[in-house]
Amino acid sequence: MDPLLKLLEEHALRSPEDLAKMLDAKPADVKRRIKQYENDKVILGYKAVINDDKVDTDLVKAVIEVKIQPEREGGFDRIAQRIGKFDEVTSLFLMSGGYDLLIFVEGHSLREVAQFVAEKLATLPGVTSTATHFMLRTYKEQGVLMQEGEDAERLKVSP
Repeated sequence: MDPLLKLLEEHALRSPEDLAKMLDAKPADVKRRIKQYENDKVILGYKAVINDDKVDTDLVKAVIEVKIQPEREGGFDRIAQRIGKFDEVTSLFLMSGGYDLLIFVEGHSLREVAQFVAEKLATLPGVTSTATHFMLRTYKEQGVLMQEGEDAERLKVSP
């Protein structure tokens, strides 16, 4: 991966001038490369990692495993695209293993998430089963630990 992309993943708010110093490059070159990555849809957006415990939000988050019957012509892609269009869906992945898709959803209540599964997701043609897991607490999100202060102590390994 381009070192610039790696830096942007970790430090998206840094100025092109700061990034250029970190890369030993010219700021104009960094700006040009960032613009090109945005135009080529390599960079699709920039997001902050929010600690939900620190803000007044009543969001309920869940992970849903979904088994689907692939379509003859479109495989998994068409149904995944349909699922991805729902507002409740925040992330969607094709997976290996016992389930085909892994979906991250948000709602304002347990009932809202349950209604999404029962009324929108499970009724889609091709969906054969679902397993819903509600997230109770976030310890790490996108590589960022949610706990402040104390460094995690490593467990001692005994011979």
